[in-house]
This record gives sequence, structure tokens and C-alpha cells, in this order.
Amino acid sequence: MNTPLIVDVDTGIDDSLALLYLLATEDAEILGIASTAGNVPVNQVAANNLAWLDLCRADDIEVALGAQVPLVAPLMTTEDTHGPQGIGYAELPVSQRSLSSRDATRMWIELVRSRPGEITGLVTGPLTNLALAIRRDPELPRLLNRLVLMGGAFQHQGNTTPTSEWNIAVDPEAAAEVFAAFSGLPPERRPIVCALDITETIEMTPEHIRRLAVRAGSPVPEVISPADAPHVRSTAPNPIVRHFSDAVRFYMEFHRDHDQGFLAHMHDPFAAAVAVEPGIATYRHATVDVELTGTLTRGTTVADWRGMWGKEPNAAIATHTDPQAFFDELIERVGALAARLYPAARDSGIERVE
Repeated sequence: MNTPLIVDVDTGIDDSLALLYLLATEDAEILGIASTAGNVPVNQVAANNLAWLDLCRADDIEVALGAQVPLVAPLMTTEDTHGPQGIGYAELPVSQRSLSSRDATRMWIELVRSRPGEITGLVTGPLTNLALAIRRDPELPRLLNRLVLMGGAFQHQGNTTPTSEWNIAVDPEAAAEVFAAFSGLPPERRPIVCALDITETIEMTPEHIRRLAVRAGSPVPEVISPADAPHVRSTAPNPIVRHFSDAVRFYMEFHRDHDQGFLAHMHDPFAAAVAVEPGIATYRHATVDVELTGTLTRGTTVADWRGMWGKEPNAAIATHTDPQAFFDELIERVGALAARLYPAARDSGIERVE
């Protein structure tokens, strides 16, 4: 059965692969893409979303512009992690597609209202757009089939402050409002949280990129090496392989420069996979809230594992998965999509979309 989705992203290198994964998944039905400010400003996020849809020759999927800034805090962006355009070294052609006439908040509400109880929301960026939608329509959490979000850190160090994860740290007030709004739902409807505790086990290596190129039918090896000169870029004939390889190279260099190894944590593609098939992970239920005032801990997600607050759980926190199985599935799906869309790239010539 198809999984109808609203995807809310701050695209972002790993958000990009999340989109590629969903576009390559037959039973993922993307109804709309909400753009949110985070990794880069919201206008660049929207431009990236439209460009990836072009590259994947996707149908006319609605892309809506979201909030320019968080609810309270000034906007933080992270071009040092994702590159000046948010997609590393990749240089995607500017899309001629048009943005939606409705903003992301209105899109959330009207799409969910049009199919009550059917739609899964997937948020891989800050929760600003969803929080604004819930403010306008408080029934939204009960009209969704489920929410899956990438965010937070519980028994794991943070990646923005010592205790906070990026998506939550950008807009802690929005995250706190969303978690509160989803309280009281039955266990099978509680939001699924893919936090750093699990997403930092999803480590993409150069070998994964090599395998993806092979599955796409690339006639030349796709090699990313930490010994490469700074100016080296992919020459893969297949544009999906080439652009994603250039994006991920930047991400791997960032991780290496921060003593995490020559790899890339694929937070958002894992959350996308969970949205389509929740059974790929196991979960522990808890009440989750967000610290808003701590001098050292603002933006930290706190899970009441033992029920000390006396409240019913409001989240299902992903705790275990099989990273190898996840990457096998991702490589098969995205590689097959690239091979199907660009069969001429199997030849020695380069087929470009520019």
C-alpha cells in the first residue's frame, strides 16, 4: 500500500538523499514538500528541492515555502556543514518549476484535512512549519496518520551544543510545541523520533557511493578518497550519481575535519525509510520535552524513560536498526532510479541535465 507523505525539509545534503530515496520508492507518495529554514535559508532550501525534483524527473510535486525564521530565536544556518548552497560541492541547474501558491503552513493543514487519518508527516529539519500549522489548526496531530521526525539526542552527545541536536537547537520552541501537541495519542499514533542516538550509526562511506554507482550502471568507478585534492569532482556519466557524489564528498570532508572519520552520517534518509516502513527499527516509548531556558542546555531533548513526570508517553524513540540492511535497500532503490532515468549514462559519453 502507498504511504502518502508530507515531507518537511531544510535541504541539506542528507535531506537531499532522503528526497532521492522517497522518489525511488514506489510505495512512497509525496503529496507536498515543505521548505523550512535550517541548514540554509528557506529560499535556498526551496530552490534545492525544486532542483532535485528536476534531476529525478519527478512529477509535479507541490513545493511550498515555509517560515523564514524560527518562532523565537534568530535563525542559525550551517553552510560549513552542508556547503554554501546546502548541497556540498554539487551544482544543480536552476529549476524552472514554480513554487506553490500556498505557504507551507497552509499546505500542511489543507493536505491533512483533505485525507484525514491517512497522511504520514516526515520532518527532517526544524519543526517551525509544523508548529505554526498546529497553532492554526490544533486538531492536526489527531488528523495525521503518524509523524516521523529526525531530531534530538537522548543518551548521546549533541552535534550543535554538547547536549543538543541541530534540528531541535535551531527552533527549540517549535519542537516543544509539537511534542506537547502530540500528547494523548494512542501508542501506534505517537510520533517516531529518529535521534542522533540511532542516526549516527547510519554511516555512509565511500564504498557505499561506489556501490550506488555500480547499481546505476556507471561505466567508470566512482571513487571518493580522503587523499583526493580539494578540487576533485565526480565525472560520473549519470547525473544523479555525479551530483550526489559531489554533495556527499563535502559532507565526508566535514566529518573528517571534526574527527569523526571520512564518512557521512545519513540522518535524514534513515528517517525517510522509517516513514515508509516503521518496522526497520525498534522503539522505546517515553515522554519527551525540550529544554528552553537552560544556560548550557537550551535545545536539549529530555526523555522521561521512567515516568517520573507522571505523564503518558508522547513519542516512540527509535533505538535499534540494521544499518547494513538500510544501506543495501537505499543503494538498490536510488541506484535503480538513476539507471532507469539515465540509461544513456551507461555509455562512455556523459549525459547532463544542464
